[in-house]
Amino acid sequence: MSETVVVITSGDVRGRTVDEYSVFLGIPYATPPTGAARFAEPAPHPGWTQVRDAAEPGPAAPQAPRSGFGALDMSPFFGTARLGDPEYLTLNVWAPSGAVGRPVMVFVHGGGFVSGSTRSPLYDGAAFARDGVVLVTVTYRLGIVGFLDLPGAPPNRGLLDVLAALKWVKANAESFGGDPDNVTLFGQSAGATLVGALLATPDARPLLRRAIMQSGNGTGAFDREQAARVTHRVAQLLGTDPTVDGFVGFSDDELVAVGSRLAGVDLRTRRRFDPLAGLSPFSVVMDRQPADAVAAGVGASVPLLIGTNAQEGNLYLVPQGTLETTTENDVRDLADRTHADPDTAVAKYCDRYPHATWGQIRSAMLGDALFVSGTGRLIDAHSSHAAVPLHEYRFSWRSAAVGGRLGAAHAVELPFVFDRLHEPVLRGPAGLLGPEEPPRALASAVHGAWVDYATTGDPGWAPDSVREFSG
Repeated sequence: MSETVVVITSGDVRGRTVDEYSVFLGIPYATPPTGAARFAEPAPHPGWTQVRDAAEPGPAAPQAPRSGFGALDMSPFFGTARLGDPEYLTLNVWAPSGAVGRPVMVFVHGGGFVSGSTRSPLYDGAAFARDGVVLVTVTYRLGIVGFLDLPGAPPNRGLLDVLAALKWVKANAESFGGDPDNVTLFGQSAGATLVGALLATPDARPLLRRAIMQSGNGTGAFDREQAARVTHRVAQLLGTDPTVDGFVGFSDDELVAVGSRLAGVDLRTRRRFDPLAGLSPFSVVMDRQPADAVAAGVGASVPLLIGTNAQEGNLYLVPQGTLETTTENDVRDLADRTHADPDTAVAKYCDRYPHATWGQIRSAMLGDALFVSGTGRLIDAHSSHAAVPLHEYRFSWRSAAVGGRLGAAHAVELPFVFDRLHEPVLRGPAGLLGPEEPPRALASAVHGAWVDYATTGDPGWAPDSVREFSG
């Protein structure tokens, strides 16, 4: 192992070289969001005069510990949360040694807009650097600070953070051997929904060549009425006015604690259902859905690789033991939350899955509501602009975790995308990959497709077909 110093726009950074790649961790791309700045657009970092050490990852954005996954260890997904340091608007870079003009990939983590961190072995970019890609992972504001629609503050501040990180990449990619004109933005879950929202953001278009959405939602944005309900409830719990002045006096810890008390806020309105089916009180807030913006041509010129997992909803039912205990009433309650005509919806799912249990029907309905339907809407919108290629995939390899029942659940594709099957925390009965040996050839196929797509725009299958990743 040796040290490597790179000159970037804000100063010199010292990383370390391992094998045939270099890694730089915890590089600030914006000023620490403190005080009133927590509710403002990200500001450029003032820089530093001495060589800055980049050997340790930066802190996580303020967040509560994430639980609720029962028998499944989801710590690799949410990352380790070193909290309390306000300089968390940082990114990590993995770069091939001696690289020049290599493709760049920028990853946005998931976590329901309230949690998640790049401080995770799951998001280690070594395999991408090994295969000739400069990989960047981004930390962004979460929860109230990142996504509460607050009068007097710019909306979608967490999304603005990702946009600022893309501008940083544009300015600094060459220093790490990357091509600033060949940047692929990709994300998973909430991170993928942010990617979709950035497709609908004109300022993002010059900053990226391609995009990848893994289990996101092209119709996952809250409208203003829904966002106002959350804001009203937060202000009520804090006992303050719903303005920046009313919020600025509360600490990050206090805001995180209040965010954890928002379960049960009813976001159904006369015009819309809750696009996140009650799983998160935060999302991007937009006047029209990303899929509708793309259908109108905004962001439609960006080539897109997009897909979902075969059993997305299992993540929210199997580890908790509720797949087996689900009743017809549970399914009808979910249908009431997510469909205009619940009775018809339940009947359609029963017809589609005639031999399924109520738990399996509930899983299918939940996965569709959270990810599949919104992904389909975005696919249709993008495909209507035939001049720009769209590649679709479906991940259907089934993990044997949680007694063999987890299946192709939400997030199971991530270790394959990052080629991290060897990580011990992902293995065993409680690990995301389960106790059995996962198919390494599948990791090579999935990871290789992502690398090829970022490099050439061709992941290995025709745009008018769907690639099934089944093992």
